[in-house]
Amino acid sequence: MIDFATRRTMMVDTQVRPSDVTKFPIIDAMLTVQRENFVPAAQREAAYMGENLNLGDGRVVLEPRTLAKMLDVLDISNDELVIDVGSAMGYSSAVIAHMAEAVVAVEEDGSMAAEAQEALAEAGIDNVIQHVAPLHEGASQHGPYDVMIVQGGVQQLPASLQDQIKDGGRVACLFMEGALGEVRIGYKRGDSISWRMAFNAGAPVLPGFAKAAVFEF
Repeated sequence: MIDFATRRTMMVDTQVRPSDVTKFPIIDAMLTVQRENFVPAAQREAAYMGENLNLGDGRVVLEPRTLAKMLDVLDISNDELVIDVGSAMGYSSAVIAHMAEAVVAVEEDGSMAAEAQEALAEAGIDNVIQHVAPLHEGASQHGPYDVMIVQGGVQQLPASLQDQIKDGGRVACLFMEGALGEVRIGYKRGDSISWRMAFNAGAPVLPGFAKAAVFEF
């Protein structure tokens, strides 16, 4: 029998806290949410590894350190509405639900979204709205959002998603340049977003988030 509770504590003590993430709501959420219940059954044993968990088709569950540091710089408060783009089986949404007023979890894979709904219900988390749609479309009918977070690599943030962030809102994206990536935090002012670099990380670029190829003659 695997002692997941001990692994969860080790994850926080060896991956999250050493990355200078000390905000109580994040630590508390990551100690509370049973990550093993939000990954494919065959990968439960690897749930607490310090690396991205491969879901296939270029999709991953971001490593705990990356998610924790993104949440740290976003500094979500309990009166905010958050859109979680690429929520997969719901781990990130479950963690964010502990610190936000409500979360809209956008996932284009219907079977993963259904599993997320089940896991969230079993965990007693009732402030997550599951929305099945192409990731690059988001969920404009529930917005605009105070905070947006994207669970995977991007080369560009589609305009359709930028439009769903409130004026004065913020967004965390992992921008990939080849094999190297950096998480940037964007601040929406009017129709534009100003970005600042936060830290380095890596993940596959999500479908719909690659730059369009430019042909040169």
